[in-house]
Amino acid sequence: MRSKLQQFGLIALGVCLGVMISLNFSAVAQREVLGPLPVEELRAFTEVFGRIKSDYVETVEDKKLITEAITGMLAGLDPHSAYLDQDAFRELQVGTQGEFGGLGIEVGMEDGFVKVVSPIDDSPASRAGVKPGDLIVKLDETSVKGMTLNDAVKRMRGKPNTPITLTIVRKGDPKPLVVTLTRAVIKIQSVKSKLLEPGYAYFRVTQFQEHTGETLAAAIQTLYKQNQGEMRGIVLDLRNDPGGLLNGAVAVSAAFLPQNTLVVYTDGRTEDAKMRLTASPENYVRGRTKDDYLSKLPAEIKNVPMVVLVNSGSASASEIVAGALQDHKRAVIMGTQTFGKGSVQTILPLGNSTAIKLTTARYYTPNGRSIQAKGIVPDIILDDGNAGRDPALKLRESDLDKHLSNERPKDEKAEAGPAAPVANAFNFTPAPRPKDVDEKDTKPEPGEVVAKSDYELSQAISFLKSRGTTTRASAR
Repeated sequence: MRSKLQQFGLIALGVCLGVMISLNFSAVAQREVLGPLPVEELRAFTEVFGRIKSDYVETVEDKKLITEAITGMLAGLDPHSAYLDQDAFRELQVGTQGEFGGLGIEVGMEDGFVKVVSPIDDSPASRAGVKPGDLIVKLDETSVKGMTLNDAVKRMRGKPNTPITLTIVRKGDPKPLVVTLTRAVIKIQSVKSKLLEPGYAYFRVTQFQEHTGETLAAAIQTLYKQNQGEMRGIVLDLRNDPGGLLNGAVAVSAAFLPQNTLVVYTDGRTEDAKMRLTASPENYVRGRTKDDYLSKLPAEIKNVPMVVLVNSGSASASEIVAGALQDHKRAVIMGTQTFGKGSVQTILPLGNSTAIKLTTARYYTPNGRSIQAKGIVPDIILDDGNAGRDPALKLRESDLDKHLSNERPKDEKAEAGPAAPVANAFNFTPAPRPKDVDEKDTKPEPGEVVAKSDYELSQAISFLKSRGTTTRASAR
């Protein structure tokens, strides 16, 4: 028996070393001197591997054991690092193009269950009333407990027009909610726009995709053509935007900031993880044409008074945009504190059409604020209607298990700026949030861009009108 275990152990050790090589540990070693291999820990791994191969009740393939080991290794780091098998890697690539099949929800894991971060606009989940903070405990008749996030996402995605039943626990509700959704092709329209009235433009970014910057530029040009006279105010709506591609965030920021202005910088252990991204074409233009689509925008777009709407569902790339516009005093941030995802995930493809998604850096606003586990604090805080409700409805990064701490780079000094701006420094008193509003009126009807009753948007317009043509820089 011992000789068999030793054989299995040698096999497992060889596999481990092979995995290390495939993950380019040799390349990493050139950037940072690594210590000796953890022999005792590797010995424990090989012993467990051998015991499973020899004694487990059923035969288990080597590939499955190694895959599960890699999955667990990455999942144990933080909520956003993950192993992507061939299907998951392909779905990630498709998702950034703006179309995929599924239910339309951004999710994370908490206590072994799937937790909803944000439903995507006009998706099956959104129409069924799925809310941020909901815990999905069963998919059809299968308990989510024990699944990886990738496994759960796989089960929720599938062929369009096929049903799936979710069992949801919502704190404050005495019984679990059981809802049956029909999967659909989720075509995310990343930018929606509308001229609310002459002089006031509205842009909503639902998710940052590969072509979000180009789409926003086209929307800006369209509304400028529709508008008669001077543009007096802009509302950029980032509520419930879960984030997306970094170049999309830089592009959206660059549309409203002077060229070459610092948008965001990142800091990590390797030189590759240290970046300073400015409002420059090389940081947002993709593709072979290298056409700077932002250069064609009206020059006055950089100075029109502006409000950015955010809430606890605004995450990652949304927070980069809000932080950049806030630090440069280009826009007033209005709403509630954001989600607080201030970490950068790098997709590292492996040689067999799989990849790992690895957290490699934290990102910081131009003034040196770390958003991680804290988020963006609005200049003007609005009543979100959740007073007296369970705090679990306000899911944020800091609520996720194993989340990274908020940490500033070692070279940052006190002059990097305050941890948060002074809330409502504009002497603007928001109107009370209306009561007894029909919930269906707070969501846009099919084909519409804005809802009949949108409290946050109405306050943004009231603020812009109260300022006239005063810019943010002179409003303080």
